[in-house]
Amino acid sequence: QVQLVESGGDSVQPGGSLRLSCAAAGTFASIVAMAWYRQAPGKQRELVARIDGGGNTNYADSVKGRFTVSRDNAKKMGYLQMNSLKPEDTAVYYCYALIFQLSFGRPSDYWGQGTQVTVSS
Repeated sequence: QVQLVESGGDSVQPGGSLRLSCAAAGTFASIVAMAWYRQAPGKQRELVARIDGGGNTNYADSVKGRFTVSRDNAKKMGYLQMNSLKPEDTAVYYCYALIFQLSFGRPSDYWGQGTQVTVSS
């Protein structure tokens, strides 16, 4: 059984910074890719940032230059560094991982439970 656990969500003022963490727990062969999504009230879940096994990244246009996605394969961790936060960044942030388990013979999707980020003065 694989679980993703996020942490780091908080309330901050505009212009502030937060670092979200995602820990992958359980037995598996490898993490193919990790990503962060967010969902604001009344809106659809959207991709914020993604990082693959080779360290290649891509970002939503709205966060480019402000957010940085990273991963530590040895620790089975993913991170999202968020700087210059804006009120429109307020949302529940979800960690996503595409994980390869030998028992399944193919990668599977996993989601964390979400962590709230609120940006308000």
